[in-house]
Amino acid sequence: MTNDLVINRTFNAPVEKVWNAWADPVELRKWWGPKAFTSPFCKTEFHVGGKYLWCMRAPDGKDYWSTGIYKEIVSMKKIVYTDSFADAKGNRVPASSYGIEGEFPEELTVTVTFEEVNGKTKMTLKHAGMPAGEMSKMANAGWNESFDKMVESLKGE
Repeated sequence: MTNDLVINRTFNAPVEKVWNAWADPVELRKWWGPKAFTSPFCKTEFHVGGKYLWCMRAPDGKDYWSTGIYKEIVSMKKIVYTDSFADAKGNRVPASSYGIEGEFPEELTVTVTFEEVNGKTKMTLKHAGMPAGEMSKMANAGWNESFDKMVESLKGE
């Protein structure tokens, strides 16, 4: 059974800065991954049909790679991309290669929308096809910790 993980966050920053946090790999590395994780590698071909390869490193040094293709980009409004586990070369790998048990889709879809609200940015993330249960809870926590880091990175510019 799958569900769609949906997270709404409002950032005290203009849409352009929040958008750039996703579009610019240098900015994305500042916040990608949960608290205590780092992002040692981030390659992004930010255009429709372009690929990405992102890495987040756990405190124990284990790397988690993800890859996908940008399906839709509407400047300052919307980003849609596929999301799959990967190896360091960008090849898709099953979730089991990262110790994730049970049924896990080979590919999920992430949609991020941006809306200006009184000088702030309302951002909505939808991670579609996420397995229900524990994995969804972990993904929700991971995204929210990443967005907490984004708050700090947006202040630091």
